[in-house]
Amino acid sequence: MELGPFTDDPGYRAALDLDAASPLDGWAERFVIDEPDLIYLDGNSLGRLPRDAVDVLSHAVQGQWGGRLIRGWNDGWWELQLEVGELLAPVIGAEAGEVMVSDSTTVNLYKLALAALEARPGRRRILTDDLNFPSDIYVLESAAAHATGERQVEVVPSDGVEGPVEAIIAALDDDTALLCLSVTTFKSGYTYDVAALTAAAHRVGAMVVWDLSHAAGAVDQPLSAAGADLAVGCTYKYLNGGPGAPAFLYVRSDLQSELPSPVQGWFGHADPFALDLEFQPVDGIRRFHVGTMPILSLIGTRVGVALAAEAGIEAIRSTSVSLVGWAERLIDEVLVPRGFSFGSPRDPGRRGSHLSIGHPRAWQITQALIDQGRVLPDFRAPHFLRLGFAPLYTTHQEIHTAVHRLARVVDEGLWETYPQDTSAVT
Repeated sequence: MELGPFTDDPGYRAALDLDAASPLDGWAERFVIDEPDLIYLDGNSLGRLPRDAVDVLSHAVQGQWGGRLIRGWNDGWWELQLEVGELLAPVIGAEAGEVMVSDSTTVNLYKLALAALEARPGRRRILTDDLNFPSDIYVLESAAAHATGERQVEVVPSDGVEGPVEAIIAALDDDTALLCLSVTTFKSGYTYDVAALTAAAHRVGAMVVWDLSHAAGAVDQPLSAAGADLAVGCTYKYLNGGPGAPAFLYVRSDLQSELPSPVQGWFGHADPFALDLEFQPVDGIRRFHVGTMPILSLIGTRVGVALAAEAGIEAIRSTSVSLVGWAERLIDEVLVPRGFSFGSPRDPGRRGSHLSIGHPRAWQITQALIDQGRVLPDFRAPHFLRLGFAPLYTTHQEIHTAVHRLARVVDEGLWETYPQDTSAVT
């Protein structure tokens, strides 16, 4: 099939003009792009490899691990999770000392959710929505089972696209201990107003933990200014930390001495090398850390986070809004007439940096698009192609080409020979 760039289409020149006007024009050169004909639209699942990370990780392996051995811990490894947290703080709207890179998103969510529940004894209800990432709901159920007293998780239904804001606010009451939501939902990309929902929860005395996994590095949500209590998120999507990169957690500064970590580990001890058998929590954000960090992954994460911090969340967000708006226009013009449906919010202020488009044969089309169209999105059940636009390296011209390649896949019936059964990773 023809791979474009479809220069005869009127939108091609408009795409180039949008790229030239972008505050992040040229930033794609700072990432490893070995397949120039491949259009990567899955940075909302795994970000690209920053060029600087190649040399930094090579030095970490040979010079630090190979050369310095155990001495590396006193050469900066010991404070690395705090250092990366400080870099990340302004990207997610937090203050100094409120963010730390630590463990996985799931582990961090369990720690903070259980800590919040124990801080609200006698309150039984935990609220979330059906747009939340399934793993988050699993964690909330586990935290409810292990918390003191009777606790129950209640899932507020949505229409599948928009967050059920009014229903959530109506459900909040003085028996609500915790509200847990994804800032940007994983499937439709709906993005909550952190300040408004946090304030609603606080009015009834409930705490809130936010999951920023699909927002960090793409969406500007001021956690500290909004009075957010707690938050978690991953670093391997828009923050380009690498596969399986360690996650982060945020605890508002005034809560750090009030909330004990329910998982006590020696990295959270006030004097870990005293090897005291009695746990004494350290002051500050570090008390929520548990065990030894994967240093090589953390070093790679620092590179990705530093890029986002250098670009600045304002430039990142404005570029994201432009990319998503451009994609929306092309989807309406080119794909909706070919049987696709729009599965994301229409309001630019209420969506993140990815869009979902529905089609009855979405899985087969996704496979054909990857193999023959040289466009790499992902698939989300039951029938959605999810298109992620990473502001640091995705261009308007790439989106234009990708949409037209997708149209060719449909027009030429290239998807018809692909199996309907999904693979392990979609």
